[in-house]
Amino acid sequence: MEKERQLLVIFPHPDDEAFGVSGTISSHVNNGTPVTYACLTLGEMGRNLGNPPFATRESLPLIRKKELQKAAEVMGIQDLRMMGYRDKTVEFENDEKLANMVTELIEELDPSLIITFYPGYSVHPDHEATARAVIRAVRRLPKASRPKLHCLAFSNGCEKELGQPDITVDISAVKEQKLNTMRAHISQTAWMLKDLDKGIEQNDPEALRWVTNERFWSYQWENDSVE
Repeated sequence: MEKERQLLVIFPHPDDEAFGVSGTISSHVNNGTPVTYACLTLGEMGRNLGNPPFATRESLPLIRKKELQKAAEVMGIQDLRMMGYRDKTVEFENDEKLANMVTELIEELDPSLIITFYPGYSVHPDHEATARAVIRAVRRLPKASRPKLHCLAFSNGCEKELGQPDITVDISAVKEQKLNTMRAHISQTAWMLKDLDKGIEQNDPEALRWVTNERFWSYQWENDSVE
């Protein structure tokens, strides 16, 4: 893995990083790359309150904040930014203000690589709004000065429209860090971890893929349609 000058990760919710990016983040940290994770919200509208409930709407953001801090610790991130937006309202934020927030991060950090969602292919409205803000901010830069942009996509049919992911990161060396990052977000991931752990134990190929590689698409500026 190439050592980057600076990696900037931008997602709207705690645990967005855990599933598809945490192995890559840990690998960059282990490689000596400075990593900043800007998490826009505390996931206070997360669906899982437990049965019986372990949290209320008032206590959930505090729980998820601690989980996010624990996840960052597991990945080795020393620069965690909690940006103060509210869960499920990012899509209603002013587009220019969101883009300006990203621009300020880029101007401060001068990242050589940004990881976020791929606009149009990330399902959740907050995911989409975050991805569009990143694209708008990077688009403002001269082409020669733009950081690399590696995006997650997981909507139905995304591979048919985008093609196969063009970046695959081998994360087998940080398998346990990835699993522990997911475990850090236990209030929201318990249901998945149970199935994932069972699949790994049974050598299920799909389960093993989660802990052996992470895949990204480079953003295709020639097909840029973000408004």
